[in-house]
Amino acid sequence: MINLLPKLTGTVTKQVVSHVSRPIVSELPVAAAKIVINPPPKDTSPGNLCRQIPNNGIVASFGLTSPSQVRFAHTDIQVPDFSAYRRESVKDSKKSNKNSDESRKAFTYLLSVGGSVTGIYAAKTVVHEFVSSMSASADVLALAKIEVKLGDIPEGKNVTFKWRGKPLFVRHRTSEEIETERAVDVSSLRDPQHDDDRCQKPEWLVLLGVCTHLGCVPVSNIGDFGGYYCPCHGSHYDAAGRIRKGPAPLNLEVPPYIFKDETTLVVG
Repeated sequence: MINLLPKLTGTVTKQVVSHVSRPIVSELPVAAAKIVINPPPKDTSPGNLCRQIPNNGIVASFGLTSPSQVRFAHTDIQVPDFSAYRRESVKDSKKSNKNSDESRKAFTYLLSVGGSVTGIYAAKTVVHEFVSSMSASADVLALAKIEVKLGDIPEGKNVTFKWRGKPLFVRHRTSEEIETERAVDVSSLRDPQHDDDRCQKPEWLVLLGVCTHLGCVPVSNIGDFGGYYCPCHGSHYDAAGRIRKGPAPLNLEVPPYIFKDETTLVVG
């Protein structure tokens, strides 16, 4: 917008006082008008501003109550046609298209269901992989259960195996050891347990070789009670793995195990 004429302000009045009984008459303001200014002939030389003035002239309007202004009328702008991208059901502006295209609804429902199924499957895969990453590794699972050949352990001896990264004690007890441990007064023990509650078969004692004080590994067949002794802090266990002396608060742990047959022990 280019202002060519200054803005006119105020009003034009004329007072006539010929008789005291006649009122003062004010003349009406001049009505607004328009002026059309034809542009000069086009000059195609570079840098000439006349090249940018439209051919149909400049329209200038002015008036007492309106600002003077000049508007360029651009008639050479073409509106793009997007008809090729529109559906047939929406090309007619006078026709309602709410229920006119059932095929689009079917496509929308199919796309929604397909996207939902894909999202659920992807979420299930992510959760499964996350949970699997926290499970035990293959080498740990391979040691989840071990079999022990009982015929390889002589009477009165204790053999140490590795199970789930921990030492496993399997002791073939003599009849004297069995009688001695059964005769112990349970009420005098720090962690009261009868010998029969710790052994499925009296001659076989299965224990985890981890001291319940600070996790050290006890030594078998020594100590004040002929069972196990932890040299780190002086905890003494009997031949049933029960704490009898020292700082350990609990008996040695008995892992889950079964006798597969008369000569095979399965731990885990």
